[in-house]
Amino acid sequence: MHALLSYCLDNIPKSYDTTYPITEFSQGERGVLEVTITQKRFHNNILFIESFCKDFNSPLRIIIFNARPYHAQIFQETKTLFVLGTLEFQHDKMTNALTPTFVNPKIPRTTNTITMQFKTRTTKLADLQKHITKEALENTHIPQQYSDKLYRIFHPDLEFFKEYSKEKALPESFQEALKFIEIFVYTQRLRKKKTQFRSKFRCNGDLESFLKTLPFSLTNAQKEAIKDIQEDLKNEFACRRIVMGDVGCGKTMVILASVILAYPQKSILMAPTTILAKQLFEEAKKYLPKHINISFVSSSNAKERKKPLEGDFIIGTHALLYRSGDLTDFALVMTDEQHRFGTNARSKLEQMLEGKDEHGRTKPHNIQFSATPIPRTMAMLKNNVVSFSFIKELPFKKDIDTRIIDKSGFQRLIEHIRTELTKGHQIAIIYPRIEEADESKEKPIKDSRYAPIPYMSLKDAESYWIKHFQHVFSTHGRDKEKEDVLEQFANTESAILLATTMIEVGISLPKLSIIVIVGAERLGLASLHQLRGRVSRNGLKGYCYLYTHQIQNERLIRFSKTLNGFDIAELDLEYRNSGDLLDGILQSGAQFRYFDLSTDSKILEEANALLDRI
Repeated sequence: MHALLSYCLDNIPKSYDTTYPITEFSQGERGVLEVTITQKRFHNNILFIESFCKDFNSPLRIIIFNARPYHAQIFQETKTLFVLGTLEFQHDKMTNALTPTFVNPKIPRTTNTITMQFKTRTTKLADLQKHITKEALENTHIPQQYSDKLYRIFHPDLEFFKEYSKEKALPESFQEALKFIEIFVYTQRLRKKKTQFRSKFRCNGDLESFLKTLPFSLTNAQKEAIKDIQEDLKNEFACRRIVMGDVGCGKTMVILASVILAYPQKSILMAPTTILAKQLFEEAKKYLPKHINISFVSSSNAKERKKPLEGDFIIGTHALLYRSGDLTDFALVMTDEQHRFGTNARSKLEQMLEGKDEHGRTKPHNIQFSATPIPRTMAMLKNNVVSFSFIKELPFKKDIDTRIIDKSGFQRLIEHIRTELTKGHQIAIIYPRIEEADESKEKPIKDSRYAPIPYMSLKDAESYWIKHFQHVFSTHGRDKEKEDVLEQFANTESAILLATTMIEVGISLPKLSIIVIVGAERLGLASLHQLRGRVSRNGLKGYCYLYTHQIQNERLIRFSKTLNGFDIAELDLEYRNSGDLLDGILQSGAQFRYFDLSTDSKILEEANALLDRI
């Protein structure tokens, strides 16, 4: 079904032209005129031709730049011929009148047709029109309003050309048809990739007893997500679900509830960093029943890799993927912030989830957790491959002031930092670079207008903070001691942390009240939101300072006005290439030529609804 539609999308004409006669002798009209040549002359490689158009009883001047000898052969005096051009009325200095003129006209091979130009010379119009028939398009099941438009794109008439000529592009209704067809074909392909495997285990653990032991109530959104997972784990087919929430939505409790639902079968959880894995391990020990054996696996050396994974609930980083055996012994395989795993790790995970046993192909249940919301359109697309649960309710209301400052506001920032430190709170200052050398390693940008604005590096800034404040910690992604530094910082009151964006992912710092992001305009809005989410944990008042030399930056201003991660995901989409977002989320390098992720969600809804009916 989609082969013909893909064929159409790959061969959309790049432009159209007309060989119909001009019907109105007016400025800008394009088409064919029958003329008789009355006079011609060469001047500086320009051929000036005077002719007469009988149909409009008017002279027509023809001007050919860079004329060649064969032009003189074509435009012989007294000869009558058809010429194709765009009518212009040029001022004649000699007569002080407006003279109808064709500049560089063509000699049409045929008349009364609309011609098409394609991106490649190998495209054959006869083949296209042979395959793209009304009957063939009806068989694709796309709505008639779109199939009619697609047919006219390849079988254009004069009315179509007039619409096209106004904008020198396909009319809006035709572009909308192409958007629908493109996303319809793409979504159909996604659905074909969705395969079902029997689940290794069907689980229905004692959830109610666990919930009664918690010292707090879960939000309705958490309960809904857990209910989705409960239904998944009871199913005979292995689930594939993404649980997506905002920063601080309480997804950890949903993870632990999932472990309970899978018990007495085994569960495994992989996180992108050791720090985050440790944090999840501590939460698991705190809230899970004592009879559940929880194991934290940190080492990934060759000796440790050979050891079997033991315990009811295994927690570690994606280094767990390289341990002996596969994941099919587990009822439930979970990942936290999986999009931060490397490409190889994601690929390895996919392979290991496809286990085999005597019953044929079976899989453990697979749930991804993320506190990095993606745009609604992206979720709708991905929903064709996996199921989604959204946690949009927060256990604690976020109370964060977001302030955009430049150099002039630095002294007020220092005063605010001192005030927060006297309360025993902590401060994080995020720098865009570890040291100046990192900036110089980047590719030089030819146009200085687009070169990144320089900011002080982490290493250069250390001396200032150490001189003026006590308890200053500094670390970055390349620091081998970063985990120890972060742990020391977390356990020190009235401390300042200097770091790069490596603290973005999920690290819990409940005493952190101020975060300063230097060179904020350099970061994507999703990263800014994750960093801002480090403050105001557990209801603490938080402040996020966006330090920038672009104080009127529209993107930062709009970001500062909302704390909702789902709204920010939509905002981020406006400022980024859709292909950048698709890469690693749906299909590597996926690009749309017509469909726009930021504006065309209704078209996607329509395509999904049609596919559901087919």
